[in-house]
Amino acid sequence: MAGTEIRNQTSVQEFILLGFPGTWYFQMFLIVVFSVTYFLTIIGNVSIIALLRTHPCLHTPMYFFLYNLSFLEIWYTTACVPKAFGIMLGTSQTISFTICLLQLFFLLSMGSTECFLLAVMAYDRYLAICHPLRYSSLMNRTFSVHLALLSWLCGFLAISLLAALISTVSFCGPKVINHFLCDIDSLIALSCTDTRFVELAMFIVSIIVVMISCVITLVSYIHIISIILRIPSSRGQQKAFSTCSAHLTVVTIWYGATIFLYVKPSKQNLLDLNKTIDIFDTVVTPLLNPFIYILRNKEVKEALERALRRMLSGFETPWI
Repeated sequence: MAGTEIRNQTSVQEFILLGFPGTWYFQMFLIVVFSVTYFLTIIGNVSIIALLRTHPCLHTPMYFFLYNLSFLEIWYTTACVPKAFGIMLGTSQTISFTICLLQLFFLLSMGSTECFLLAVMAYDRYLAICHPLRYSSLMNRTFSVHLALLSWLCGFLAISLLAALISTVSFCGPKVINHFLCDIDSLIALSCTDTRFVELAMFIVSIIVVMISCVITLVSYIHIISIILRIPSSRGQQKAFSTCSAHLTVVTIWYGATIFLYVKPSKQNLLDLNKTIDIFDTVVTPLLNPFIYILRNKEVKEALERALRRMLSGFETPWI
């Protein structure tokens, strides 16, 4: 009984986020980089959403999934970048355990949702390339909406149990997190209770989420590549591959960082390296995705060019 009272009295209720220790000039440099990156991320993904909503030629299942992905990226980066500004400025370095847990929950949930969305997009490309004559009937509007909703639902449900387990972990000090966000590795490293069950649960959830989405993506692309290689002309092969090259690029970047961060049994080491990978995962990747789809997708690029021409023509002053 006495031990419980002592633990309750010494329990940590808030944490201090270190961010990126360094000189004032280094902090200002990071603030500028984060600000520009965040601004471009929001503008890029909002532009994708606006294009997909206003151009009827883009009202297809593939672009509906891209719409969901861009919407997700906006909130994924917003969940951590504004707080990172306060940490680097030194005005908001503390974070309560509740807010820390919420940030962790939303980051992991949206990360899991992105895995499922990318898998669904791979399946969509499989149907479009391998079953072109039946594509419209197989991937109709209702089915695409159900797949998108299932991706969001599975992404958040997969992390709910894990978040509940983390909420039971005790922290008795120290309370300094060497990160710019609430990272599960850092929280586990600071815990004063046995975290083996939480680590095991995290490993199992990571394996399930990443393996299911990876298998769907991998199998889809094995079939896609096998079909493309059977096309007799190189021009036909190039045209077929161009329909999924942007998605394949995004998948490679996303899974590379995700597998390194979460699919590993030990969470106690390499915290500094995790922080670097998290920058790429939460700041850089959401910026790259819209530009990859614009630069490597002919239909999106043409829709953007038409939108820009209309915008520029609206500013032209007629000669009198």
